[in-house]
Formats: sequence, C-alpha cells, structure tokens
Amino acid sequence: MRIVHSDNLMIRRYGKLKVSTGRKLFNGMIRNNWKVCEYSERDIAKFAAPLHLKPLGTKAANRHFIETCVNFKPDIILIGHSNLISNKTLLEIKKLLPSIPIIYRNVDALWQKRNVDVINWRKEVVDAIFITTAGAPLKQFYTGKNIVGYIPNATDPAVEDMDNSQKTKFDCDLMYCGRGEKTDDRYPLIVSLHEKLKNKLRLETYGIYGNPPAWSEAYDHILETSKMGLNLNRFEGWPLYSSDRIAQLMGNGILTFVWDKGNMRHFFTDDHVAFFKNEDELIKKIIEFQNNDSKRQAVAAKGRTFYHEHFSGQRITKFMIETTLGLPYSHNYIWQDEVYK
Repeated sequence: MRIVHSDNLMIRRYGKLKVSTGRKLFNGMIRNNWKVCEYSERDIAKFAAPLHLKPLGTKAANRHFIETCVNFKPDIILIGHSNLISNKTLLEIKKLLPSIPIIYRNVDALWQKRNVDVINWRKEVVDAIFITTAGAPLKQFYTGKNIVGYIPNATDPAVEDMDNSQKTKFDCDLMYCGRGEKTDDRYPLIVSLHEKLKNKLRLETYGIYGNPPAWSEAYDHILETSKMGLNLNRFEGWPLYSSDRIAQLMGNGILTFVWDKGNMRHFFTDDHVAFFKNEDELIKKIIEFQNNDSKRQAVAAKGRTFYHEHFSGQRITKFMIETTLGLPYSHNYIWQDEVYK
C-alpha cells in the first residue's frame, strides 16, 4: 500500500508540539508496513514563501502537493487538517490520477460551525470522510457518492509511552489540561471541584481556571507525574465524541474520569474508566480512587491495555483504508457499525 499523507505536522514548531493525531496515524501506517510519503502543507507554504511568510506560499504548497502525488503514485491519498490545500488542487489530482481515492479525516468537534463548514467544503471532492463524532451528526456529510464514517482518537506506543498504572508516587493526584471558556459545560464543574477538593487532594488544572496551558515538555511532565485525569469536553453528550485528551490519559495509564454521556459505554466499562453522571458522583469516585490505590491501578491498567489494543493508529488507518476500498475487515473494529455509504 502506497499512501500520500498530508497533515499539519508542525515541523516549523521545532519540537514544541509533540501530541499530533497526524503523527500517530503516520506511525500506524508505517507499522502496517505501508509506504508513506508525508506532506506538511503549512510547513511547505512557509518554507517556499518569500521571506517565509506563509500566506505567500499557499500557491507553492498546492503546486508541490500535486507534484508529490504524481511523483509518488499512491494507492490512497489521506488528508487531515490541511486547509491550505484547495479543492481545486484535489480536483486536479483526480484528473491526473483518476483511480486514486482521496480520504479526508477530521478530529475537531461538530458543535463548531467553522468545522462543519470545512467538512461541507470538502465533502464534494473527496471519496471518504472520517470524523471523531458518531451517530446522526454524520449524516449531514453524506452525499450519496461518498463514504462517511466514525473513527476514535488514535494512540501510539511511541507517543503514549508511559504507564502510570504501575506507579504509586505522584506530584499531582488529579489534573485537567485544556483551554476553555466560562460558557463551557466543564467550567463550573472545575471551579466547584477546586473548592470542594482543595483540602482532600492535589488538584491541578492548566489552560482554565486562571492557569496557563501546558505544552511540549511541560505537558509531558504533567502526564508523567499525575495519578488521575479528568476527560472533560467543552460540551458533553455528542455520540462517541471526545477530544484526543482521552487517548493521552488512557494511553498513558492515567485513571480517567469520563462523563456517562455520549454513549461512551459502547466502548468502555467501569473496568476501564471511572464513569460519572453528576458532580456528586464524580467527587465520590475521585475520593474513592484517591484512597484505594490498588483499585485505581487495576482500572487504569485495563483501560490502558484496552485503548492501545483497539484504538491504535495502526488499526484506525487499516479501518479507513479497508472501508474506503470496500475490502473485508481484517479486525472486528468495535466502531465499524458507524459508517454511511
């Protein structure tokens, strides 16, 4: 299998950002023994532009993407958040390589109008779309000519390489990382947790409640030294949706607290994560796991093993390719019923 993979790989950040869905999917494709040509359109635009002014390099980035596809002669083209690549460019590639399917994947939330607009912009020129929200919201992107499906947030053993389920000493008992607004579902909850748990454990939040966000080495350090983590989305209840935070927490063996909304029990049980229905239940379970380390370790370990087995970049990329090409499934993907075609 030969694949051209276009995504924002953030080369120009020089190592400051390490958490990348595109990178985990790339690793998964390599683990599948596929030949993959990476194309980071934003980096190309910046490096090819006069004075490295990215907006001036957009035309060059599009021209070089066509060149890359023609030279590499892929079996599949997979594009992620590569919004500098125009639909005109994709249509030109279809003329030059008419038998090559184009897959578009999107991991942003569907409550963001601008994200829905981007997917609608792409849906007429790609053959398959894969999104990290499931259920009825997917139907709006089905044209009768394309395939629309759900994918979970990927993990990779070279990225989520810690296992806090085997540790007993931590700098932080409970953490949350993620930027937010006061209108988010999670904001009042976090404020209340700070007040009600301040004398019971060490709670740290970053990017919200007055603390700056954490990136790169600082974020890795937080993950490495945290016992438990909150997986809180801006808005809860969207089918099978979570930010990729869930992969970073569960994949690193950090006991993860998850709202019992959005049908996440389709994937997980109480043996994998700590589900909660309301604030009172959340606080009760936080204190319970804080005081019962063996139970915390057991749930976090099973969650980590389950997540790496079912939601690896290797397995997710196989699912996308097999679904797009109409091939028999090589695995029993536990989300394979979430496809419209």
